[in-house]
Amino acid sequence: MNFSNKHIFAVAVAASAFLPEALAQNDIKDNDFNPVNTGVTTLSITPDARGSGMGNLGAATDPDVNSQFWNPSKYAFAYSGGGVAVSYTPWLRKIVNDIFLGDITGYWKLGSGDNQALSASFRYFSLGEVTMGGQAGEGAIQTINPYEFALDLGYSRKLSEKFSMGVVLRYILSDLSYDDAYSGESNTAASAFSVDLSGYYVTYPMIGRNECQFSWGFDISNIGTKVSYDHGTNYAFLPTNLRLGTQFMFPLADYNTLSIGLDLNKLLVPTMPREKDYDMNTVEGQIEYEEAKEKWETMSPITGIFKSFSDAPGGFSEELKEINVSIGGEYAYNQQFFARMGYNYENAMKGGRSYFTFGAGFSLNVVRLDASYMMATAQSSPLDQTLRFTLSFDMEGLQDLFGKRRR
Repeated sequence: MNFSNKHIFAVAVAASAFLPEALAQNDIKDNDFNPVNTGVTTLSITPDARGSGMGNLGAATDPDVNSQFWNPSKYAFAYSGGGVAVSYTPWLRKIVNDIFLGDITGYWKLGSGDNQALSASFRYFSLGEVTMGGQAGEGAIQTINPYEFALDLGYSRKLSEKFSMGVVLRYILSDLSYDDAYSGESNTAASAFSVDLSGYYVTYPMIGRNECQFSWGFDISNIGTKVSYDHGTNYAFLPTNLRLGTQFMFPLADYNTLSIGLDLNKLLVPTMPREKDYDMNTVEGQIEYEEAKEKWETMSPITGIFKSFSDAPGGFSEELKEINVSIGGEYAYNQQFFARMGYNYENAMKGGRSYFTFGAGFSLNVVRLDASYMMATAQSSPLDQTLRFTLSFDMEGLQDLFGKRRR
């Protein structure tokens, strides 16, 4: 098998979301680097420009069309009766030009009470065209187009005037399959099913003469089956993630508002045992390692969720390092112009993907365009200069607009 060097790197990135920053880190020792490993890591990539422009946060931000990824329970509090958004991200564009993430998301309010909503999304991650060759000097044998996609359907409902909950059912397919005629090695496509559970609480306190908005949210995503790429010999956990967030929105002046938000993320996946954490020079150490590895490989996803809070080799201090922090803000003028910025921090021991983000948005009647830009703290990072674009449509507004024209 003879992949091009760029695509070897890109496929490795898809298999391990921690690789880009790990290669850029020179101050982290091998013995300390211990990321949480999962399959289908592209499920964790932010699809939309608004959330990414605020440092990758959205658990408690104001509801919008792209709430499916961040916290689908927010749809029950959406201001419009429905919407659709299309997002596009050229991924790793500093390395190759044919890898991208595409996403289409939509929702529609149900009933006359405006208390519940249906939502759906489809995300497609393409790894571009990969050429596989034979032995040195021989031509290409085949060209493959590895990809991953997720299709989901969600439902959210207000349980009170201030609180809502939501659930999402998801089907996942990861096709990185290939057949090597020389070595006999092969990979198969992997599929899985998962569930998201979320909640959203919002209140409107008065500060002075101004009515503000204070909200909290949580989302547990990708609770589901494991995936296998080698005919069931080995299995990988899905990137089950716990997201907790809060946001405070307050008016600056007429038609001007400022929102400040904070999200905390932790993968609910058990840490894979490492040989370096055991005394491999003794029989007892080797046995302990093999037992721990077998226990990890056969562990159920639900057991893994609870285990993930207490299994880090470094104890509680290392568990804290597994928490990613996102902080960001959004300035809005008359809900027509938006300016955003944020910062995402991940401990170097767990991947080191830290970066600043910037974004802007423009809304005109029923159409809104958002864009974001990522600036990694390590300039050598292939994630540096990542761009995202989102085009959103207010379906209720379009319906009213065309209805007025017909009349």
